[in-house]
Amino acid sequence: MGINRKTGNRWRYGRKVVDRSGREHVYLPITEERNSSAGSPRFLSEDERIVIADLLRARKSLRAIARELGRDPATSSREVRRNRDPRSGKYHPFQAQRRAAVRRARSKEGKIGRDPELKEFIQQHLDRRWSPEQVSQVLRSAFPDEPDRHLVHETICQAIYLPHRGGLERTPGVLRTGRRARRRRRRVDQRTTRSGYPGEPVSQRPAEVSGRLVAGHWEGDLIVGQGNRSAIGTLVDRTTRYVKLLHLPDGRTAEHVRDALVHTFISLPADLTRSLTWDQGSEMGRHDEFTRATSVPVYFCEPASPWQRGSNENTNGLLRQYFPKGTDLSIYSAEDLAYVAAELNDRPRKALGWRTPSELFAKLVATLE
Repeated sequence: MGINRKTGNRWRYGRKVVDRSGREHVYLPITEERNSSAGSPRFLSEDERIVIADLLRARKSLRAIARELGRDPATSSREVRRNRDPRSGKYHPFQAQRRAAVRRARSKEGKIGRDPELKEFIQQHLDRRWSPEQVSQVLRSAFPDEPDRHLVHETICQAIYLPHRGGLERTPGVLRTGRRARRRRRRVDQRTTRSGYPGEPVSQRPAEVSGRLVAGHWEGDLIVGQGNRSAIGTLVDRTTRYVKLLHLPDGRTAEHVRDALVHTFISLPADLTRSLTWDQGSEMGRHDEFTRATSVPVYFCEPASPWQRGSNENTNGLLRQYFPKGTDLSIYSAEDLAYVAAELNDRPRKALGWRTPSELFAKLVATLE
């Protein structure tokens, strides 16, 4: 045929191509038998349209046609109305198939792309590291009398991943995952079991901790920097989701973590320092000294059970937007940590009815004064 051998291999085995935007395009082998009329079962196939045409000629009702196809009556009614010949009013299955294919292939600009003001509003909040769901909720309060600007979070995600749907910036930092393309969710347990640390187990915590009805029960952990040489301590209140960050400029030994925790908990009202839950890391080796200094009991999670302090795990994931893995965390000052904590505490949370942790925490402090 006068073609290159590599071209023939691509025709026979197919290939994958990644474009400049990072999207992956798959080209199937041309030798594979493919039914051009087949597609998603959501849509009518060419064979089903032939059945519709035959039954219409037999003067069957649209409901009878739907029963024959195993479809909803609205599907057959909509198909005939949208894809029949506009001049004669007759239904031709092959013409209907072509019309449907052209309609699906036609690109459609989304609401965000058509509304510059809305696009700028969403982009500004994404730049502040808000999630699409948080932006979706704030649109309802920002534009209360404009329902056309009330979007679900999936619309915002599509505007990021599909440029023709909205044109939002598609940089790695826009979304929390940092990915340029969407990926199916996977829950693979890759954590290794750590050695247990003697102390009160999480099962001994008061019942009020599990109910999240009383503030002052905190969860804590460390996020570690490059080469495990630097770290930042993270604390989150289970009830209000209020975040406090521990500055550890001199190291992350048990002594450093103890001192940072004592300094933080002493600055809080006594009614907001009821307990602390931590994993079984060696940085809590001086937990008994911390308890004697603050009267705050410490409870330890079971090995490989991060869900027992789920609020803190979620918070650590949010913090990785500001402190990516593999970076030196010692370069950040206490002022930098206070700024990040304030930005997190000013985000509306779904678990709080779209109120902010700062709002709830401030109300609690005011009632205790």
